[in-house]
Amino acid sequence: MEFALTEDQEMIRDAARDFADRVLRPNAARWDAEESFPEDAMAEAAAAGFMGLTVPEDYGGAGLGNLHAAILLEEINVGCASVGVTLSVHMSLMCSMLNKHGSTELKQKYLPALADGSCIGAYCLTEPQAGSDAAAVRTSAVKVDGGYVLNGTKAWITTGAQAGLFVVYAVTDAEAKKGSGMTAFLVEKDFPGLKVGKKEEKLGIRASSTTEILLEDVHVPNENVVGAVNGGFKIALDTLDGGRIGIASQAVGIHRACLEASVKYSKEREQFGKPINRFQAISFKLADMATELDAARLLVHRAAWLRDQGLPSTKACSMAKLYASQACNRAAQDAVQIHGGAGYTKEFPVERYYRDARITEIYEGATDVQRIVISRNLD
Repeated sequence: MEFALTEDQEMIRDAARDFADRVLRPNAARWDAEESFPEDAMAEAAAAGFMGLTVPEDYGGAGLGNLHAAILLEEINVGCASVGVTLSVHMSLMCSMLNKHGSTELKQKYLPALADGSCIGAYCLTEPQAGSDAAAVRTSAVKVDGGYVLNGTKAWITTGAQAGLFVVYAVTDAEAKKGSGMTAFLVEKDFPGLKVGKKEEKLGIRASSTTEILLEDVHVPNENVVGAVNGGFKIALDTLDGGRIGIASQAVGIHRACLEASVKYSKEREQFGKPINRFQAISFKLADMATELDAARLLVHRAAWLRDQGLPSTKACSMAKLYASQACNRAAQDAVQIHGGAGYTKEFPVERYYRDARITEIYEGATDVQRIVISRNLD
């Protein structure tokens, strides 16, 4: 069993860490306050090859897998969780999905632009009435000459306002058993009838745009069907396994940012004549944060490795997502507590980490959904 990173994994880690330190950390608080999408930072991330990390070399990417992506995303999320979730959705829910399930023609048409960052991908499964119950999707796809006509509303779509390509899950057989009549479609932003709806005002990850996507008589050609007709639900669930690795990696990154900030502050802050990290109440919090961080990272890397090997990974992905997200929220709470009153102000970044951490237990499958998945996959 090998725990050391390979040379190329170290190179990715170092490049992402440099980008986070140089571009993300100095600007994350401002982007958060302004709720402004970091266009320039995303362009630089694309130029660095981050957006094409999981795209095969034949289509202009680096041809790397989930473990490399997890290493990248941890570093990015230490710097800015909003950029982190944008990259995670783009890489796992769009690029990896298309590469695994799309036709050769679809890959040739869309992957090069996704790889070079000229097109950002978005994932449209959730609807106002279909969150944890993903099979309750109502968006319809009616067969017509040459393709399908889509109608419906998608909710809480990450990067909805900036995306150039959407994977949309819609019902193609309303009479089929729940979930089994769903199909995946690739929909371009310029297809007539696709509109960006309201932008959500959020507690955290405020520099990531989250919007409604409205579909009003959107004609999608036959060739833009991903996988088999009525096979979309299986694609959605498989894709979410990879997405959970991405969000678990985000949780690890936020967790690490909390620990680093807390260690620094506790060494500098003095009470009763000594640094507060000398008090057991503080030192034990730091010890628990550090231990849980390592445990979360190991779970994430195991899940990513299993998926890269083509081995069963659903349970491992859910375990990583469950544990990493909960540990991240505990770390964020302790980080604010260690900072005391200062942690409740915007002078220190732990206030933002606390807000950003909360979503990791909600999207890509809420905490109790992960428990359901794990329990159903126990031998």
